[in-house]
Amino acid sequence: LHRGMVVSAICACFNYVCSLFPLSQIVTIFPPALTLPEGDKATFFCNISMENYSGSEYSLNWYKETNHSQAQKTAEISRYKPVTETEKYRLSNHTPVFEIEILNLHQNDSGSYYCGLITIFEPDKVMESSRSQLMVTAAPQMNATDEPEMEEGNPSEHIKAMLLVILLLAGVVVLLIFGYLIFTYRRGGMIPLEAMQTQFGTWAQPDKPHVVSVSTVDYGVLEFQRDQCTPVPPETWPVEQTEYAIIIFPEEKPVTPER
Repeated sequence: LHRGMVVSAICACFNYVCSLFPLSQIVTIFPPALTLPEGDKATFFCNISMENYSGSEYSLNWYKETNHSQAQKTAEISRYKPVTETEKYRLSNHTPVFEIEILNLHQNDSGSYYCGLITIFEPDKVMESSRSQLMVTAAPQMNATDEPEMEEGNPSEHIKAMLLVILLLAGVVVLLIFGYLIFTYRRGGMIPLEAMQTQFGTWAQPDKPHVVSVSTVDYGVLEFQRDQCTPVPPETWPVEQTEYAIIIFPEEKPVTPER
């Protein structure tokens, strides 16, 4: 959308300029000059402003000339072809504006560029635009004084990251151990619920009613009540046994006096 707005604005500008000079130029180019570093991309726009060719077949050529030498055609696009792309150039059709991009600039790409219009009625005649100058400069080099600062800053960042990771891992291990101990104690009934609440504070009562530790507490209460209600039998003392003996004396015969 942004590119379409830019192309529309350039087209309107071209039409205005051509209306001021209707016979001077049929094909115009913009911008008149560009200066870019190596590795960048140069973009030019060519506009066809003559209304007599609005319904005819034509093609647009892209030329380069160096040191005022003979021009060399580097790319071509027809009226009804939307895009033409090579390894070095990409031409896009936004009739009546054509966008020409020179990709991956090198210093030997510097020179003069222009558009040439060829119609089906006059195939041997090329209606040329004005020249646009392209200057490609050397790629900007990184300042050598900035590298030590970056290298000095890297170890501290690595140390902070390592410490943060170690702290996070230690926290996770502690939480896992704590959760495992609580799960083991509560499942095995080793610590009653009241003792855990006294030691660790008041916890929210669990929603599950079948907790083993609660059953253990209930059994303790039942045993305590049974001890109070069960009557204690009185102490018994051993009974002293008395042995009785019956002594039978023989019957005494009466003694008669002797005569």
